[in-house]
Amino acid sequence: MTAFYPVHVEAHIDPKLSRWQWLFKWLLAIPHYIVLAFLWLAFVVLSFVAFFTILFTGRYPRGIFDFNVGVLRWTWRVSYYAYGALGTDRYPPFSLQDVPDYPAHLEIDYPERLSRGLVLVKWWLLAIPHYLVVGLFLGGVGWAASDATQTDHTWQTSGGGLISLLVLFAAVVLLFSGRYPRSIFDLVLGLNRWVLRVAAYAALMTDVYPPFRLDQGGDDPSVLHAATGTPPSGPAAGPMAGPVATTSWPADPAGPAPVARVSTVGSTGAPASVTPSGFRWSAGRIVALVAGSVFVLASAGVGLAGGALAVADHGLRDHDGFLMSGTTQLTAGGYAIATTSITLDANVSSAFVPEQLLGSVKVTATGTRPVFLGIARTADANAYLRGVEHATLTDFTDKPVYETSTGGAPSTLPTASDIWVAQVSGSGTQELIWPARSGEWTLVVMNADGSSGVTADAAAGATVPALDWLVPTLLVTAGLGLVVGVVLLVVALRRGAPSAAPAATPTSGV
Repeated sequence: MTAFYPVHVEAHIDPKLSRWQWLFKWLLAIPHYIVLAFLWLAFVVLSFVAFFTILFTGRYPRGIFDFNVGVLRWTWRVSYYAYGALGTDRYPPFSLQDVPDYPAHLEIDYPERLSRGLVLVKWWLLAIPHYLVVGLFLGGVGWAASDATQTDHTWQTSGGGLISLLVLFAAVVLLFSGRYPRSIFDLVLGLNRWVLRVAAYAALMTDVYPPFRLDQGGDDPSVLHAATGTPPSGPAAGPMAGPVATTSWPADPAGPAPVARVSTVGSTGAPASVTPSGFRWSAGRIVALVAGSVFVLASAGVGLAGGALAVADHGLRDHDGFLMSGTTQLTAGGYAIATTSITLDANVSSAFVPEQLLGSVKVTATGTRPVFLGIARTADANAYLRGVEHATLTDFTDKPVYETSTGGAPSTLPTASDIWVAQVSGSGTQELIWPARSGEWTLVVMNADGSSGVTADAAAGATVPALDWLVPTLLVTAGLGLVVGVVLLVVALRRGAPSAAPAATPTSGV
């Protein structure tokens, strides 16, 4: 472990914070939350790209690195303004770049080389202890509870974390006294610094394991110690790289003005740099990255759906060519089990009429007694079951859910009624095959002799001829969308790719 950690988080508190503005910051920050939602989508996609790049080359692409640092920086500024710290009333800038005169800063040393082996495990396995700690800070720790009379377990999530509670307490003090408690500010900054270090490590941006150390206060300790020449506490620092320009932002409103300084910060012996990459992220470049990420994610979803349908089309059909559901046991004490009305609409394009989408429908049932299966128009089935004790199947997703109707026995045996457009009855497994047609339809399951106590193991399926054109359409759409997304990402990153930076260049801000 190194005392000089390559993630630098600094902030200073506004001298005069508004007593009441924090009550409305959730509303004022909404534009940032919307933008950040898209930026984080791009962050995830680009981190996925960086994962494979590191795995094969040992390098984090600099353009992607700078963008992801910018997203973390933007997130930290908004959090510092809003309910992650409430440390400033100055509205956060809409920028990925560091803003020297803004009171919150974040920089991450660029690693020239990263371990190709650690990338496989550090973001999930090695980071688990830190995830547990960060969960306490942010309020994401769950607990399991079970009832003595039940076998299932219910996971619940706790409310606000330690950071939220501390900020709430500081906000109440600020409301009544006009002063932000210094001790709480220092602790909140330390907790946020811990969270951001873990975020950078999990995002593959450094191989240096985050220290289990609460570095409190607005000044980053690695920058402060390097600037003053005093040795840091804790384990000895590892090899250090070239100088890194930083600025001290005092947490005390009455403290001195910001003082520029230069520090040397290293990671694991490989050269590291927080030198600006020589360009600014324009709005057009950011939009291109976000749009490319949306295309890539949407294309991946469409492609997975197309692939799953292709597997089902070629590997999950029964001997008659039907895609079948699993078997579910239907049980009712009355005389019949009926489905709710199933509507097949013909008021659509010819490619989407029931015959083209579903083709033929197949229903199978195996009962303990001779079973009857019948399909009728909903109005006819309702008339037949009026006054008959039966159960209506209202939910079939997890386990059968029924709505019971009271009554007596049917006046006519099901096999003797002429309402059915398709029917089958007998002992053993019965298979009903019906060409789907437009209309409102109801499936009825009964004992063939019309007796009460219906029990049957049922399954349903269809030929689904629409898969013949739906699967290739989805796969081609996914391929085209992926190409568009990749082109947008490459263009944005190429235009934003930094030139090689010198080893040390003084700059303002962290």
